[in-house]
Amino acid sequence: MEHLKPVPVTTGPGEGQNLSVVGDTYRILITGKETEGAFAVIDMLIPPNGGPGPHAHAGFQESFYVIDGEIEVKSEASTYIAKKGSFVTIPKGGIVHCFKNKTDYVAHLLCVVVPSGLEAFFMEIGQPVAMGTFLAPPSMDEETINKILPIVEKYGQKLFPPDYLG
Repeated sequence: MEHLKPVPVTTGPGEGQNLSVVGDTYRILITGKETEGAFAVIDMLIPPNGGPGPHAHAGFQESFYVIDGEIEVKSEASTYIAKKGSFVTIPKGGIVHCFKNKTDYVAHLLCVVVPSGLEAFFMEIGQPVAMGTFLAPPSMDEETINKILPIVEKYGQKLFPPDYLG
């Protein structure tokens, strides 16, 4: 019998693309290609001192659920310590934000992006790795920034200096 309706998409425990992005390890659970652009879901492991620097993206909402550990979430509006069980949403509109793991243990986050697109950015800039493998973050020297800037802009992102949020 032919299916006329969309079928469920499943991603098993060992499935999904694992990528090293800024020293963190992200597993892409579902992409915009699989959701007709509606959303994407990314399983994130953030090592001690890990997390992206200040950035903004006006075109999508980014939400995090802290499965384990904790992260410090900074924005132009406030600073929040998101502990296990916390949920954080960065709304559309382009507020500058970042998050850092300031603990001695790995933080585990589930990230949902609406609409999709962030996962495609990660797939373009990330390096394939085994889940739980952490690569050193790239040095953000002028050459690296000039190389990554066109990709950042292609996906509607803006980067800010590391000390932008204080």
